[in-house]
Amino acid sequence: MNRIIAMLALTTIASCAWAAGDAGRGAEKAKQVCAACHGADGNTPLSPEYPRIAGQHGDYLYKALRDYKSGTRKNAIMGGQVATLSREEMQDLAAYFSGQKGSLGVIR
Repeated sequence: MNRIIAMLALTTIASCAWAAGDAGRGAEKAKQVCAACHGADGNTPLSPEYPRIAGQHGDYLYKALRDYKSGTRKNAIMGGQVATLSREEMQDLAAYFSGQKGSLGVIR
């Protein structure tokens, strides 16, 4: 019985780690896909209308990318950018940008 519980625990841990994405691969993909608008680290957008995405929650970023891809969330630029991204690439990007130190916050 203990072996079964241990195997289930390891399987759960492994699947959660995979679901989080690979930040290293995300960094490489970010240079190709995201840097032109959001900046390489997600903190230096090309223009004020592009959001800073560094430090944002990974699950939020992943859902936003999925929603742009499915058309649930509408934006012509983002829809075109995510059209060719795989699920794994979106997870990698979310892992990378969520791991960056963000400059978001309330200025007092």
